[in-house]
Amino acid sequence: MLAGVVAAASVALFVFYGPERLQAGGLQVGGVRHPDVLGTLLLVAASAPVAVRRRWPLAALCAGLVPEMLLSGLGYGTGLSSLATIVLLYSVASFRGLAVALVALVLALVTYVADAVSGSVRTASWSEYVVTAVVLAAVWGAGRSLRLRRAYLDELKDRAARLERAHAADTRAARAEERSRIARELHDVVAHHVSVMTVQAAAARRVLAADPELAREALSAIEHTGRLAMTEMRNIVGVLRTDSRAELGPQPGVRDLPALVEQMREAGLPTSLRVEGEPAPLPAGVDLAAYRLVQEGLTNSLRHAGAGTKAVVTVRNDPHELDVRVEDDGKGAARDLAAALPSGHGLVGIRERVALYGGILNIGPLPGGGFEVRARFPLKDGQ
Repeated sequence: MLAGVVAAASVALFVFYGPERLQAGGLQVGGVRHPDVLGTLLLVAASAPVAVRRRWPLAALCAGLVPEMLLSGLGYGTGLSSLATIVLLYSVASFRGLAVALVALVLALVTYVADAVSGSVRTASWSEYVVTAVVLAAVWGAGRSLRLRRAYLDELKDRAARLERAHAADTRAARAEERSRIARELHDVVAHHVSVMTVQAAAARRVLAADPELAREALSAIEHTGRLAMTEMRNIVGVLRTDSRAELGPQPGVRDLPALVEQMREAGLPTSLRVEGEPAPLPAGVDLAAYRLVQEGLTNSLRHAGAGTKAVVTVRNDPHELDVRVEDDGKGAARDLAAALPSGHGLVGIRERVALYGGILNIGPLPGGGFEVRARFPLKDGQ
C-alpha cells in the first residue's frame, strides 16, 4: 500500500515538475531531461522496494538506491524517490541491529552526496543539503529509538513471563510442602493411636474370658484413644476446610509429654520421662517436632521392641539447644527388622521435621542393646 502511494506521488511530481517548473522555482536545471517512459519506470523501481521493507529492509534499501542513482546519473528529476529512501532507511534502523543500521545510514548519505555532486539539479544554497542530511540522520535515529523501545517492551514481557512462571513454581512447591506436612501429621497421629489401640485390643482379647473387668478397662482405653485420634485428625484436616471455620485446638508440644508417656504405660509399654534443665518457651515448630519425635519413637518401641521392653524419654533443656531422646531396651527379630528398614514413612517424617529446623538426628541400635531415636534442635537467642 505504502509502496503504491510513494510510487504514484513520485510519478505525478516527476511529470508535473519538468525542467521549466524547476527552473521557475529558482533551481539550476541545466541538462535536466524531460519526463519520459524510462524515467517513469526508474521512479517506480525506486519506490517498489518499499513493499518488502519489513522482511528485507537492507536489501530493499540497496535496491531502491540503484534506480535513484540512475535517475540522477541520466539527468532526470528524482521526484519523490528520496521519500522511498527515507522510509527504507527508517525500516532498516527499526528492524535490524546497530551494525546493519549504520551501514544503511552510510549508504543513504553517500548516495545523497553523489546525487548532489553529479546530478543535474542544483539548489541555490548548501544549507538545503545540510538539512537533508540532518533529516536522514533524524529518521535513522527515530528508527533506532523505536527498535530499542520494542526491545525494552519485549524484555518487560519476558521478565513478567519469568516472574509468572517462578510464582507458579513457588505455588506448586508450597502446595507440595503443605501436602507433605499434612501427610506427616496424619501419619504420626494415625500410626501412634492405631498402634496403641491394636495392642490394647489384643490384650482385651486375651483376658476377655478370664478377667472381663480388665477387658472392659482395655476397651474403654481403646475408646478413649480412638476419640483422641479423631480429635487430632479433625484438627489437622480442619485447616483444609474453606467453607467454615475449623475448630482448632493448640498443637501438642513438650508440655504434653507426661500425658503421652502415661498413655504408653496404659498400652503396655513401661515408659519413664526425664526432664533435665529448666524448661523454657520453645518455637511452635520445634515444640511440635519434639513431641512428634517422641510419639513416633515410643510407637516404634511399642510395635517392634517386643514383650518386657522398657522405654525412657529424656528431654534436656539448654539455652541454645533442645535435646530429645527416646531409648528402649528391646531386643528381637522385629526390632532388628525395623532397624534394617530406615525408610519407613514414620522415620522419613522424623527426618523431615528435624531437618526443617536445622536439627541433628540419630536413629539406630544402642551398643549395649536396645534402640535410640534422638534429635538435637538448635535454639536461637535462647529461644
